Amino acid sequence: MNTSNTTPLPQRIAVLGIGMMGFPMARRLCEAGCAVNVWNRSRSKAERLLSFGATVADTPGEAVADADLVILLLEHGGIVQDVLFEQGAAAALRPGTLVVDMSSIQPREAREHAARLEAQGQRHLDAPVSGGTVGAEQGTLAIMAGGAQADFERARPVLELLGKPVHVGPHGTGQLTKLANQMIVGITIGAVAEALLLCEKGGADMARVKQAISGGFADSRILQVHGQRMVERDFTKRAAITVQLKDMRNALGTAQEIGFDAPITGLFEQLFADATEHGLADLDHSALFVELARRNGMQ
Repeated sequence: MNTSNTTPLPQRIAVLGIGMMGFPMARRLCEAGCAVNVWNRSRSKAERLLSFGATVADTPGEAVADADLVILLLEHGGIVQDVLFEQGAAAALRPGTLVVDMSSIQPREAREHAARLEAQGQRHLDAPVSGGTVGAEQGTLAIMAGGAQADFERARPVLELLGKPVHVGPHGTGQLTKLANQMIVGITIGAVAEALLLCEKGGADMARVKQAISGGFADSRILQVHGQRMVERDFTKRAAITVQLKDMRNALGTAQEIGFDAPITGLFEQLFADATEHGLADLDHSALFVELARRNGMQ
């Protein structure tokens, strides 16, 4: 955490969405001494935080009513809109409350949510994350924030409890940066999988191939983490194929909106879609390896 920042922590934080990422992130806030209200559609998931000092709310509106800062960790933009504007969260916010949407949604949706909140006197940042459940547990997430600089500075003490926040521009650019991140992750997973399978098909030991190219220009965190999962055939879900597919589709939709041609992303969107259709939807996104193996008769 950047101890040079002197902005005080908010008095009370609300976290909406206590799933694979929301639970460890909310727990870190509790362990840092923050007063935390939590809500989740399935209350039992939120109740896991009771032992860490959190208060569990029955509704989104109840969770945010006395919050200075609200964190959203929801599945997609439609659910964010529903929780904010249909289930009563936005209506229950106090004037000036800062909403930090750490869900992964489309940039257009983030801009729309920001405009609606600011029209009723609240503030908004889109601040999606990368680093998975391990980063959430360790407080090492990459956090990409879009919105006003002053709102970013206000949120910074909380965000620094969760990882490394960087302000990248106005509303929507945090989500745009997350899409860039996910494009690189998904495409690189495919490159690592295809390369390792090529070597195995040709008679090389896949584990030793990974060892041999580590440290060279082809090395990356994807090679080390996801490549190891491929070597071990360990595709337990950390970030699901379905989530990666959603991100690739969001990237393509955003590219179309701004008139940008993204042919590589288009190819990998189709590969992740094929993996989903072939029963891999709820495996880790490194299981694209299995789809490529199937195509080559290597299952």
